[in-house]
Amino acid sequence: MIEVSVPTLLWYGDTSLCLRFPSEWKVKAYPMDGDSLPPLDDKGIKTAFSNPIGSKTIGELAKTRKEAVIVVDDMTRPTRAYRFIPFLLKELNDNGISDDHIRFIVALGMHSAADRVDFVKKLGKEVVEQFPVYNHNPFGYLTHVGDTSRGTPVHINSEFMACDLRIAIGCIVPHPITGFGGGPKIILPGIAGFDSIRYNHSIHPRFLLEQGQTVVEAMPNSSAGWGKLAGNIPQLDAEEAAKLSGLNVKIDAILNGRCQTSGLFVGDVSKAFSAGVKMATKVYATHPPSDVDIVVANTFAKSNEAGLAMWLAERTVREGGTVVLIANAPDGQCTHYLYGKFGKNIGGRLFSGKRYPKIGKVIVFSQYPVKEPLLAIGAPNEMIWLKEWNDVLEELQKTHSGTPTVAIYPTTEIQVSSEEIRL
Repeated sequence: MIEVSVPTLLWYGDTSLCLRFPSEWKVKAYPMDGDSLPPLDDKGIKTAFSNPIGSKTIGELAKTRKEAVIVVDDMTRPTRAYRFIPFLLKELNDNGISDDHIRFIVALGMHSAADRVDFVKKLGKEVVEQFPVYNHNPFGYLTHVGDTSRGTPVHINSEFMACDLRIAIGCIVPHPITGFGGGPKIILPGIAGFDSIRYNHSIHPRFLLEQGQTVVEAMPNSSAGWGKLAGNIPQLDAEEAAKLSGLNVKIDAILNGRCQTSGLFVGDVSKAFSAGVKMATKVYATHPPSDVDIVVANTFAKSNEAGLAMWLAERTVREGGTVVLIANAPDGQCTHYLYGKFGKNIGGRLFSGKRYPKIGKVIVFSQYPVKEPLLAIGAPNEMIWLKEWNDVLEELQKTHSGTPTVAIYPTTEIQVSSEEIRL
């Protein structure tokens, strides 16, 4: 048998999963280019904080401020914020801001609220015990700070706006709309209001219609999409919103294949993001094959948004081939108030069913199956959910005889084809 190991259960033990295939099959793994980068040590983290990009150091800013807020991304993002929060807190404490004047906000966007278990995983037990941690509420307690040039009303978390030192933590990874996540997205959608998020998330198709094009006609050459930043309308809109919010410092991590911090960019939200993206394009770049019989798309960084992996899988598999999506998420697929499902025929304002006409069969391998995910992966009647890898293998052997080709992506949802990247 051929054995291939992939990462699994990021927030639930961070282990590995062994996948076995018949020895006569043609199996090959396609990791991202930065898969095996080493994680930053303490010295590397300190260096990033001491050399901010386009802004003063956090310590210098703290000397003239009274109240600090630290925004962190939620559990749909793989940022191990606990790794560098102690360095940030030391900067604040050493420069006049005591613990009583520091609070944390989890940037939920349109996702469901986090609980103490989530807080501890993301921030660390000591932080949760010592500082107040709040969930963002996109439906209330918001401050209108202006509108973007594209007409997006920018309503921002009022607790954030009440503080005079505003810091945010996230990670830069490929994104299906804004090209890359991180940067200004911690503000919009992170801590923005429902109307702000809905407007921003629908701004791209609306812009295309205003230009006289249908979305179907324009999307193949669109500036929005995986790895595309040049002229990206939703990204530019979020950048304006971040500036309107008065965000002082953004801290963005670049991740290796185990979602460890291998790069750290601190500073002005736009300038630090631009610098980080240059590294991100090299780290997450992947060189996929084409017309493969079977694609195994493992999710690790965002297993609770496993449907994101279908983009790369669909572009790799042959017509009528099989995709095995590994969605090993104990918490299931995340709640999303815009894109999620809330009844048999009811969904969020931007909900739409997902279908993959090119793919012959979609197998979802998960030790934590559900009848119907809260965030769609595909049409329910077109997916096969299996809990045991031996059952997956048996299903594959029913469909593929001889010596099928198999492509395995270890961290599919944060991998992007090098040919798609546009800066």
